[in-house]
Amino acid sequence: MRLEPWGTGDLPLLTRIMGDPEMTWFLGGPERPEQLAKRQRRYETAHETGRMFKIVDEETGEPVGSVGFWDKEWRGEQVYETGWSVLPEWQGRGLAVAGTALALEAARVEARHRWVHAFPSVEHGASNAICRKLGFELLGEVEFEYPKGHWLTSNDWRLDLTAG
Repeated sequence: MRLEPWGTGDLPLLTRIMGDPEMTWFLGGPERPEQLAKRQRRYETAHETGRMFKIVDEETGEPVGSVGFWDKEWRGEQVYETGWSVLPEWQGRGLAVAGTALALEAARVEARHRWVHAFPSVEHGASNAICRKLGFELLGEVEFEYPKGHWLTSNDWRLDLTAG
């Protein structure tokens, strides 16, 4: 697998990820077409506040998911937040771990923030396992707003980008 920068032609992938009830079960449900279009524009220009990538299968060239990091103010400090998604038919192959590891390396190279946080739902076992595998430290449960107006109980995972 490889990462490619998010591009203008990636709305179909975004629609499969953020417009699907199964994919957004832990994220407050699917987004409407106008929300997806707005997110697509934001992803295309993410280089201003972070980076968004599509995860691509090396053999087929098929986009299979997304991963990225972006600026966030968290508890009075500027940090990165990270998130990932892999399409259902590609899950269970380690692509989210591998893709997120590559995205974290890109965040290290940018070196704008020391910390990166991930906020998976406490109920999302797979995403919490990814944080553990990548060496994130579990800081505890938090009430997290995502999307706007929807509160969920998430784990606050933190990784020091300056360490090892």
